[in-house]
Amino acid sequence: MPVTDPSQTNQTAAPPAALLPPTPLPPTTQRGQAKENRRQALLSSAAALFAVDGFNRVSLEDLGAAAGVSGPAVYRHFAGKQAVLGALLLSVSQDLLDGGRRVVADSDDAAVALRHLVEFHVDFALNNPDVIRVQDQDFSNLADDDQAEVRTLQRNYVELWVDVLAGLHTGTEDAELRMRAHATFGLINSTPHSVRSHGRRIAVKRARPLLQSMALAALMAPAAPGLSG
Repeated sequence: MPVTDPSQTNQTAAPPAALLPPTPLPPTTQRGQAKENRRQALLSSAAALFAVDGFNRVSLEDLGAAAGVSGPAVYRHFAGKQAVLGALLLSVSQDLLDGGRRVVADSDDAAVALRHLVEFHVDFALNNPDVIRVQDQDFSNLADDDQAEVRTLQRNYVELWVDVLAGLHTGTEDAELRMRAHATFGLINSTPHSVRSHGRRIAVKRARPLLQSMALAALMAPAAPGLSG
């Protein structure tokens, strides 16, 4: 889940990963796989519908029809429409955190990790504009427990970036590093709007390198002396 609003994450230390729910194992039977495929189809349909019409204007019947099932059949996978929203934002937030951790683990040093984190997040933003819109529009419609869990996942993701940035901005306070991360997320997550120009989409092959270079420039920009306070 895309982190776009600093108010959705606090600046306290992130809880250890052991406190987060384990990632569910993939289904092992054909029936289980078919059920998971239907569940994913419902989540994809929800992202598209919520992004365009908003959570409150979409019914379970709308969701079912978009995924090729009846409205009541949605209850075989989710407790209700709010549970669909929760599953959507929780799954994408977990995917971001897991992917970010893999990027850092596979990088030789902080500079390489930062570059690969930017590439990873840009790819996410370009591939998931609907989810970004849903996060921006409908985070407040999540159940309280889901809001808390999404914030936890997002806070862990932010701290991943902060740890990498700390290796490149020696002696800089964590608060400033978080600000750099949040500002960069805002830049990258603007893709639902920024990749369109007068109603026309900018090709991904043009948008990706531009977003990556702008994000790295923002993350590595020196602090302007004399402008603080």
